[in-house]
Amino acid sequence: MTIQRRVAILGSTGSIGVNTLDVIRSHPERYQVVALTAHQQVDRLLTQCREFKPRIAVVGDAQSAKQLTAAVLQEKIPTTVLYGAEALVSAVCDSDCDTVMAAIVGAAGLLPTLAAARAGKRVLLANKEALVMSGDLLMQAVRDSGAELIPIDSEHNAIFQCLPAGFNALHSDAARAECGVEELWLTASGGPFRSTPLVDLVDITPDQACAHPNWVMGRKISVDSATMMNKGLEVIEAQWLFGVPLENIRVLIHPQSVVHSMVRYRDGSVIAQLGQPDMRTPIAFGLAWPQRIAAGVMPLDLTQLAALNFAVPDFNQFPCLSLAFAAARIGGTAPAILNAANEIAVCAFLASEMPYLQIATLVEQVLEQVTATKAQTLDEVLDADQTARRVAMQCLTRMRTH
Repeated sequence: MTIQRRVAILGSTGSIGVNTLDVIRSHPERYQVVALTAHQQVDRLLTQCREFKPRIAVVGDAQSAKQLTAAVLQEKIPTTVLYGAEALVSAVCDSDCDTVMAAIVGAAGLLPTLAAARAGKRVLLANKEALVMSGDLLMQAVRDSGAELIPIDSEHNAIFQCLPAGFNALHSDAARAECGVEELWLTASGGPFRSTPLVDLVDITPDQACAHPNWVMGRKISVDSATMMNKGLEVIEAQWLFGVPLENIRVLIHPQSVVHSMVRYRDGSVIAQLGQPDMRTPIAFGLAWPQRIAAGVMPLDLTQLAALNFAVPDFNQFPCLSLAFAAARIGGTAPAILNAANEIAVCAFLASEMPYLQIATLVEQVLEQVTATKAQTLDEVLDADQTARRVAMQCLTRMRTH
């Protein structure tokens, strides 16, 4: 008999959250939604509450909470409405969930993701920043509590599937070496500008940067895909998730987005995970692991593929990727500084306050001006994050005045 899992979805109105609910909708006997969170998309969250009737719903501010509370009371939906950062932790700890989809974009997802790990939940990790900002702290929480950490990003999920059963970043170097893993190969579509000369990127608009050729994503992560910062963040994630040295992690541009990532073994074997570019596949894998369930995704027809191409990325074309590797080598709070600066830069670009090509410039300036340290506590990580944001805003102001 299949045990019904109780699921909390952090970021339920975003693309990952919506796709998670789509998978759950197809398997009502296996999953019960007990908590949903959103920032300000009250109408969409209300629709989700109406269908799934979670115990807890969380929004970002008091006004949104007032609006949602009035609606759930009027419709007699049995959902308690909360708001704010602490309420996100309540959605994890007070909802009786055993599975947490961590899909809040940005640093805002860090605290509830850490709370889920410390509480020993199954954490389906779609939030890059939790590992990028505080990988050591998150992995220690997983180690201490016995939580299950399953990556949902298509690339890390693919690597998870390609590794031997039981391969774990928490194991010793000797234990990992026995598995014969030599390299992790993260694939990247290259985004909409992979073959566009830099000179033609001067006047790129936010809409152009968000027009991803293969994936449907939010605007922030779409820009990160265009700059390949997302791939740099994924490299940092992979270090923590799989315990593989940075020099054994490679990035390959793969425009078709069919091979989601690969693992090269000592004997020369390369194992790849292939599938449609649809996030419901890794979501279904994480929800059901170690079993597999239908994800609602069309089967991959290899006979319809003209070719599968791979190329090494040009760091001159994608300076954000180079900056991410640099931050990974520095370690400590450098990845948190990188992430904070990038969030400020992308936000400014999406608001048409800064040209596309200056995203990397601003991030580089912040990495140069903020000294990385070895953070021992979450407060130290958050302090580095806030310092980097403050310096990034100062750099942005200077850019605007020149």
